[in-house]
Amino acid sequence: MSDPSFEPPVNKLPQVVVLLFLAIAGVEGGLALGEAGLIGGPSAIGWRLELIRDWGFSGDIFNQMLASGQWPLRHVARFVTYPFIYFSFSQSIFAMVLLLALGKLVGEAMGQVAVFLIFFLSGIGGALIYALLLNDPAWLVGAYPSVYGLIGGYSFVTWHRLGAGGGQQMRAFTLIAMLMGLQLVFSMFASVGMGWVAELAGFVCGFGLSFLVVPGGFSSVLRRFRHRS
Repeated sequence: MSDPSFEPPVNKLPQVVVLLFLAIAGVEGGLALGEAGLIGGPSAIGWRLELIRDWGFSGDIFNQMLASGQWPLRHVARFVTYPFIYFSFSQSIFAMVLLLALGKLVGEAMGQVAVFLIFFLSGIGGALIYALLLNDPAWLVGAYPSVYGLIGGYSFVTWHRLGAGGGQQMRAFTLIAMLMGLQLVFSMFASVGMGWVAELAGFVCGFGLSFLVVPGGFSSVLRRFRHRS
């Protein structure tokens, strides 16, 4: 018989986080099996490139749609499909680890609906800013802008908690500052591309969205500002 008072050492992950993780892992698992020659035959070796071409986000395609005023659904869908595609298996690993960690923290603090909204809307916002600010033909793939949105949500929770307790609220941005700093260091030794623009935009979207998805988030912050003034 199970003890109703027993609490597992690792808290249960929110279901939406598990589903997002399984979606990414499922795609990568299929590609890995294909690249290993276990499924799909000889053509499977090109599955990854085909997925990037057909479902990755392209600033060039976005600019074409913007110029023509035509918005085919198969191209608009790229805003929500690109987070589930990666250039390599190793690239997906770190994203999945961050998704599990940040998704759990944000889910426990804000709820599953907030995780879902922040993940997808931050991904959309990150891609949109990437396309509008840059003239970069490089494909944008991977859940990093979405995960950075969850970092923004976590930063909001920390920022709000520190403010309520009279702490130094700038400490809430330590994680994003560290990650951006690492990007800068890596750029000194290798080409990291311009994906960091989408990631930083995803963070800003996630932080901003938190004012709306946290119950009473905006009103409590407004009350604090009024109290200070």
